Amino acid sequence: MADDQTLTASLLGPFNGEPPPAPAWFEAAIAIEPERSTIEVKGTPIELLTWGEVGKPGLLFLHGNGAHADWWSFIAPSFAKDWRVAAISWAGMGGSGWREAYSADTFAAEAFAAVEAAGLEAGGHKPIFVGHSFGGFPTLFCAARHPERLRGAILVDTSIQPPEKRWRGPPPRSGFGTKVYPTLEEALTRFRLAPPQPCENLYIADHIARRSLKQVEGGWTWKFDPAIWQRFSMPDLGQLLSEIACPAALMWGERSGLMHAETLDYMIAQMPKDVLRLPIPDADHHVMLDQPLAFVAGLRGLLAAWA
Repeated sequence: MADDQTLTASLLGPFNGEPPPAPAWFEAAIAIEPERSTIEVKGTPIELLTWGEVGKPGLLFLHGNGAHADWWSFIAPSFAKDWRVAAISWAGMGGSGWREAYSADTFAAEAFAAVEAAGLEAGGHKPIFVGHSFGGFPTLFCAARHPERLRGAILVDTSIQPPEKRWRGPPPRSGFGTKVYPTLEEALTRFRLAPPQPCENLYIADHIARRSLKQVEGGWTWKFDPAIWQRFSMPDLGQLLSEIACPAALMWGERSGLMHAETLDYMIAQMPKDVLRLPIPDADHHVMLDQPLAFVAGLRGLLAAWA
């Protein structure tokens, strides 16, 4: 178990702005560049990344809180041979625009607009959504309220607490996202995972950190809207669990601090009995960062179950 000092230490500071060494599989994956585009959804530009051929079954990756579409750019190429793959940056995050207000309905609209723009249904099959952490909330909403539009939904370390500990939204990140750092190197030293956890694959942390920043007057700052949680609404998530009406699966990191036994027991009890379950060994909350190859293998197994 890592101590508090380890969890809060700079992940990338020791590299002085240089990318950490990475294994061959990772270099090969990110060398497969996605097609990058922007779509407009309810008046807001949404960043869209796509891989693979139009006409193959559709797979949409949906990232977590404060993240962006490139959290999937080292994972998606592993599926591009057999799938038409897409990832978006939610409004208020990544390269997407910001909204005056954020809701389950607007997030769902963004996901389904990506399905259409990326041609995820062009082969005659409904798409499968894969949502990590916060990204699992809109995924769950779509599985409950729009199940006829999905072939399947996979929640990845998406934590929904029992009623007495009901989710009220992540705590506001006071000041985070507004500070301007004079250099990219300094900004990279400030990158942290939220919630805090150990990170062995620093080459992945560097990859996502660089794409979490944007250049502004005076230096570099984070891309996401720091006030998003003050203007956000979502239906009761526990109720949505019981309303899932399409094939679904729950994947989580066995070491995740958000998926305690009490949480898992509650979620599994609320979900339909046929929801598939897949814990990933030796993984914390950020499963695809902690165990990327095990994540790919596990996800392939789940997808095969719905072939």
